[in-house]
Amino acid sequence: MKKLVLAIAMLGVSIGAFAQGQPMGFGIKAGVNFPKYNFSGGSTTMETDASTNFHVTAFLDAPIFTDYLYVQPGLSLQGKGAKFAEGSFFGEDYRVTQNTMWLEVPVNIVAKAPTGQVGHIFVGAGPYLGFGLSGKNKLSGEDSSTDLGDFKFGNDEDQKGLDFGLNFIAGYQLNSGLMIHGGYGLGLTNLMPDGGGDVKQTNRVWTIGLGFAL
Repeated sequence: MKKLVLAIAMLGVSIGAFAQGQPMGFGIKAGVNFPKYNFSGGSTTMETDASTNFHVTAFLDAPIFTDYLYVQPGLSLQGKGAKFAEGSFFGEDYRVTQNTMWLEVPVNIVAKAPTGQVGHIFVGAGPYLGFGLSGKNKLSGEDSSTDLGDFKFGNDEDQKGLDFGLNFIAGYQLNSGLMIHGGYGLGLTNLMPDGGGDVKQTNRVWTIGLGFAL
């Protein structure tokens, strides 16, 4: 509950800072995530395979300076995680995945360029702050799946529960409001719990989806 209150407070601050006195639109978008982890330490860097998850985002859309530049603060549920292993054991296919769910507050600056009378393309970027809500480690086979113990967020738990990073988005919106969008989330916070040594773990996620804006 405290995380939700803090997220809403941050959203209110961002609206007041960027969109005071401006006419605002709003929208919602959802789609598929392809998240993975980046591990780095010393001169070595590796990435896991991507798993599959989802996102749902509600956002405000307010023009700043010109009709072509907008600020889009929002609230977002972002499914992240990674695929750690995949193979065959005694003739049965299996995979080991970690799924996490985050409440995020993105604030993107978006540029829009009209394309005739049909709609416009848009590109944008901005920071996000994420709060870990839940997580699960799972072993999946052809006919069954097994949870691999409880998952907890915290400095001394499975993964730190506060994430900061950058979003990059692009897409096309029709004049009707229907949009197709894609993006990339670059986590900058080390999620490795205390005692994890010199290894740094960060979120990486590609997204694609549909939305509607008014």
